[in-house]
Amino acid sequence: MRRGCRLLAVSPATPPGRSPGNARPAAAVSAMDSLSSPGPSRPGDRLGVRSSGARAAATPWARFSAWLECVCVVTFDLELGQALELVYPGDFRLTDKEKSSICYLSFPDSHSGCLGDTQFSFRIRQCGGQRSPWPTDDGRYDREAPVTLQRERAHYFGYVYFRQVKDSSVKRGYFQKSLVLVSRLPFVRLFQALLSLVAPEYFDKLAPCLEAVCNEIDQWPAPVPGQTLNLPVVGVVLQVHIPSRADKPESSPLKQCGQESLLPAPLVLTSVHELDLLRCLQPVLTHVQTLWELMLLGEPLVVLAPSPAVSSEMVLALTSCLQPLRFCCDYRPYFTIHDSEFKEFTTRTQAPPSVVLGVTNPFFIKTLQHWPHILRVGEPKMSGGLPKQVKLKKPSRLKTLDTKPGLYTEYTAHLRRDKALLKRLLKGLQKKRPAGVLTALLRRHLLELTQSFIIPLEHYMASLMPLQKSITPWKTPPQIRPFHQDDFLCSLEHAGPQLTCILKGGFSSPPTLMAGTGSGAKRWPVNWKPCTWRPFVRRTLRPGCRASPRWRSWTWS
Repeated sequence: MRRGCRLLAVSPATPPGRSPGNARPAAAVSAMDSLSSPGPSRPGDRLGVRSSGARAAATPWARFSAWLECVCVVTFDLELGQALELVYPGDFRLTDKEKSSICYLSFPDSHSGCLGDTQFSFRIRQCGGQRSPWPTDDGRYDREAPVTLQRERAHYFGYVYFRQVKDSSVKRGYFQKSLVLVSRLPFVRLFQALLSLVAPEYFDKLAPCLEAVCNEIDQWPAPVPGQTLNLPVVGVVLQVHIPSRADKPESSPLKQCGQESLLPAPLVLTSVHELDLLRCLQPVLTHVQTLWELMLLGEPLVVLAPSPAVSSEMVLALTSCLQPLRFCCDYRPYFTIHDSEFKEFTTRTQAPPSVVLGVTNPFFIKTLQHWPHILRVGEPKMSGGLPKQVKLKKPSRLKTLDTKPGLYTEYTAHLRRDKALLKRLLKGLQKKRPAGVLTALLRRHLLELTQSFIIPLEHYMASLMPLQKSITPWKTPPQIRPFHQDDFLCSLEHAGPQLTCILKGGFSSPPTLMAGTGSGAKRWPVNWKPCTWRPFVRRTLRPGCRASPRWRSWTWS
């Protein structure tokens, strides 16, 4: 049983001949000497976790804050359990509840048995109001960035690099420590790459290395949508492109551009946020349309995985299936029984909340048996050169102990399995085709599903807008007509284009329309739209209201 999490204050050693307030390790000084415009000395350079209040408005950490809120180090103390060893910058303030959540979520569950190095991510709710000023260009970033990449206002992302190795010098016999980047930006690919460079160095050199890295990040340019940036850290230059709303949904990956003279050669990241979707969804490829529907409807879903890495990647992959729409429900890539919101999510006195939970403890099978959808995935397995697929099962077959992998749900999907897509993906895996090509194929299919689904809504909303000729400076501005659910459903009979997947159901010679062009044209039932849109409208529009907050938040990027 885990012990309670406490704060472990650690004060770094001060070099002789220097006052504690101005102490800076030699590693930090040498790192800063190589950077242009090192800036003024920082009052918060001392490492530690004691908070002196929120940062001042004219903080010297403005560039750092454009990317990260803080960096945390969590260790395992034999007497205290998980303990927050370090927060940097030291003047960043976290509440006790946030500290406790970070401590517990930074370590894999005892059932995971993770040895070596592990990377995963989590998402926690911010407690209390805003405690640090936003960077001056934050408004510009949110205006120009896609809605899926805007800063989180009420949540923190935690990106974790956890190391557990045998160490005879430790009483417990194992070295256990996590380096955590806390940010409001959903740049999972970028921060994972940053951790893979920084964490091994930190575990070898400890505090001086971490301070030097933070000072380097404080020299980075702010993230500006549409720009390609070079970000130097620990002797490596990360080259990234920050997506903007002007980018096409299927833009080509980033190529090294105009930096032939840059030494060392930059490490080019094709995306700051997109995971390898095919690898994450390999066990559930046969049910990707069903899972897309569950995400679209905001259904409660539990993902039980063997490790935090698998659970967090699966949850992030599922919530990204709706791009370019933003998944507006709550989601937790990694969640434990020690979380402060455990009771809120597991109560049986009310319906399960619209949240996607990634868990590793089998105890959740018993606690969340009343949830309508549970996805159990195991370690990736191959059968005949192909990834083994989970099966669709009834919740009644869900066992508390030794639950087999599967999607346990009573939900009946409206879309049929796309056998042609599945065949192309599995054949590509068998022939070992480039993973990027197969991921792009899967992402394009999901993009077409979302676009085909949302275009009828766009057509109807356009019909509610006043004509341009009726807008003149000499007349009262015309009003937008109200949204009527029944009128919208009636308009679906003649609105297009058609969905790219066949509907399930017993249609007896239904009327059909052609979808697609050339040899790829296929015939689909014309009435897919009412039967697909009705459950969505029923779940998102409240009776007597024009639209719920969730409906209004479904916006294009």
